[in-house]
Amino acid sequence: MRRPLALLAASAMLSVPAIAAASEQRAFDVPKGSLSNALPLISRQGGVSISVADAALWQSRVRSVRGRMSVDEAIRRMLADSGTRAVRVSATSWRIERAPQARVARRATSPPRTAPSSRPAAPVETVAAPEDEIIVTASKADIPYASFAGVATVLDGDDLAFGGERGMDSILSRMATLSSTHLGSGRNKLFIRGIADSSFTGPTQSTVGQYLGDIRLSYNAPDPDLRLYDVDNVEVLEGPQGTLYGAGSLGGIIRVVPNAPDARDQSVQAIAGLSLTQHGDPGGDLGAIVNLPVGDGGHALRLVGYMLSDGGYIDNPLLGQKDVNRTHIRGGRGTFRFDAGDNWTIDVGGVYQSTRSDDAQYADKDAPPLERNSLVEQNAKAKYGLGTVVVMKDWDGLRFQSSSAWVSHRLFERFDATRPDAPPRVLDQTNETRMIVNETRLSRPFHNGLGWVAGISLLDNRTRQNREIGNFASPMALTGVTNSITEFTGYAEATAEVMPRLIASAGLRLSHARLGGGGEDVALDVAFAGRAVTAHRNETDLLPSASLLWAPVEDITLYARYQEGFRPGGLAVESNFVRRFRNDQTRTIEGGIRFGRKGETPFDASLSVSHTRWRDIQADFIDADGFPTTANIGDGRITSITGAIAVRATRELSFELGAVYNHSRVDRLAPAIVEIFRAANAAVGSGNAPPPSPLPPFYYSPEDRLGRIPNVASHAIRGSINYATFIGDEEFRANGWANYVGPSRLGIGPILGEGQGDYVDTGLAMRIGDRRRGLSLTLTNLFDARGNRFALGTPFVEGSAGYLTPLRPRTLRIAVDVAY
Repeated sequence: MRRPLALLAASAMLSVPAIAAASEQRAFDVPKGSLSNALPLISRQGGVSISVADAALWQSRVRSVRGRMSVDEAIRRMLADSGTRAVRVSATSWRIERAPQARVARRATSPPRTAPSSRPAAPVETVAAPEDEIIVTASKADIPYASFAGVATVLDGDDLAFGGERGMDSILSRMATLSSTHLGSGRNKLFIRGIADSSFTGPTQSTVGQYLGDIRLSYNAPDPDLRLYDVDNVEVLEGPQGTLYGAGSLGGIIRVVPNAPDARDQSVQAIAGLSLTQHGDPGGDLGAIVNLPVGDGGHALRLVGYMLSDGGYIDNPLLGQKDVNRTHIRGGRGTFRFDAGDNWTIDVGGVYQSTRSDDAQYADKDAPPLERNSLVEQNAKAKYGLGTVVVMKDWDGLRFQSSSAWVSHRLFERFDATRPDAPPRVLDQTNETRMIVNETRLSRPFHNGLGWVAGISLLDNRTRQNREIGNFASPMALTGVTNSITEFTGYAEATAEVMPRLIASAGLRLSHARLGGGGEDVALDVAFAGRAVTAHRNETDLLPSASLLWAPVEDITLYARYQEGFRPGGLAVESNFVRRFRNDQTRTIEGGIRFGRKGETPFDASLSVSHTRWRDIQADFIDADGFPTTANIGDGRITSITGAIAVRATRELSFELGAVYNHSRVDRLAPAIVEIFRAANAAVGSGNAPPPSPLPPFYYSPEDRLGRIPNVASHAIRGSINYATFIGDEEFRANGWANYVGPSRLGIGPILGEGQGDYVDTGLAMRIGDRRRGLSLTLTNLFDARGNRFALGTPFVEGSAGYLTPLRPRTLRIAVDVAY
């Protein structure tokens, strides 16, 4: 009797490490695709052995697995709906075999799901696996998409790189609600859901917050257009995000999540492409990604480097030049992960990118297609540098994170300012930004019906704008401006399942900012007269948020949300004077409905309606001397309706369709702007004389309807088709898309009334290969459409018939990628 009991006790003791190993939380990062590609990754990252019983199963399609979880849970997620099952052979080994048809379980009706349980699973076969949840990490509390009250779009990094990495254009082509100006790479401003201010790179803060991980990329500088090599995913939150992200998130935020260093994997990846542009010059791109474990202590280094050259396609007959607008981009990113023990992790990293445009990419409206007649070369240069330190710790269901960064961003732009029948003249504008930022927060990732986050942040930003005008030999300095801000913030937000199927959230942010600045190259008497304008001042803002989400039945979710956003004021140049503009604020009410489970059910759809009141809109317009300036132009309102549908017809074929409708109006003009309108009208005619016909684009009456807020299309539609299958041992993948961008206006004011938009952009991408090698082909602008993405060329040339920015002509790219 004692011997069997002893054997039983020994067996129980030996099983304890096995159960512990099975339930140990490990970090997984396994992309979706074929079992042959995913199995080596999940086996290595989980530290287990997995065999396949039938060679035919190597071609099975499996899901992505990302995040910290047990090995059991990771295998379940990977094999969900794959027609296979995992049978545990021993404590650290599994066998994958075909699942009997009769055993495949269907999803049952259940209340809204919470995070997966971390308890050890019984060592039995896996047939119906838990769904592969989409987690909205931009919520700062890791809220599952099914429990998130709002519009969140999660774009997979592999999908963004598919067909060629195009920076922000890769994101723009996949979202109907996201729009941009098109001055050129490194010079553009981004807008989400109709919240747009102006076309210029001025002192106003962007209406969209941009983040790399949890690091703010910029404050009042344009989009740096960092290349998206080696990115895990991109999250876009629509609508104001003031409570969690503070100033500069009136329209929403874009969060790029790079792949983290992996101490369990040594790998090298390279991508090389050649592109041919119809009517233009060829181009090319080269990128490399290296991941190196360092020592045996869990440390790792991840490096990314790239070089791109996009061929030009704009001709300048006046100077006898062809294809003048070539763009050169060089950059890289590096992160060293130090495992400090006891679940402490420290990431030290940096980013650098240089962008150089040989000339502007706009054309003359009255010239032949793809031509511009200019006496000067309008080049631009941007240099962006970022250094980061991120400290993290997970314990007892809590997560601590402190993110610090230093940013340097310099942008030089040259505009043609030649007067009619006069020698060449240029305006050179330089913006230099230095920013130091820190955010420290403690959060409880959402599970068991509760999640919360609380944090503090510090931001110190200084931006200087200098301008010169004249001939090349002896330019004259114009008045410039420096803006500085130091901001202290505390915030908190909680999300709770207050009753079955009903989830509520509420939050609050308190920000105190000290603003200052002054004029650059200002005469002493003018500077002395304006000393009160440039004096330091303080602003305090309180930003609440609240939402409700209700799932009355399976696969139907309703939500309502209230949120606010703001931008601090600043200083702008008008003529030779520095003038102050006030902060502006948005208040948004939003409601929506979702059908199905995004990425999990064969069909899912969503519809949302939002209404925004925008007070004291900060926007740029042309002053009396013909230069851009910034002011509070008045109040406005925006109503936006967005919808999306995704259909997975078969395992290989899926369709997506998205659309947005924006109705926006500036319904109250500031008195100073009314005077500018009246002055412009007086220049056209006087007295009771009828207005000229046709009505010139700058002829407006402040008493009439003022039209849409600039740079946002009244409507846009995007559709795509995705197909994936196997040809022999190789995976074949194809994606086709078409985007229609409706009409919009260039800006607010007498001179910026030009129309733009109303064009269709198309593309097709294909790849054949496996995880280690592949050949891809991409064709963009299939019908070689011209369109007019942006109606601004230079604001300084008098008597111009107008400008347009055409789409890049039809372009073919052939590329290879290899990995070791």
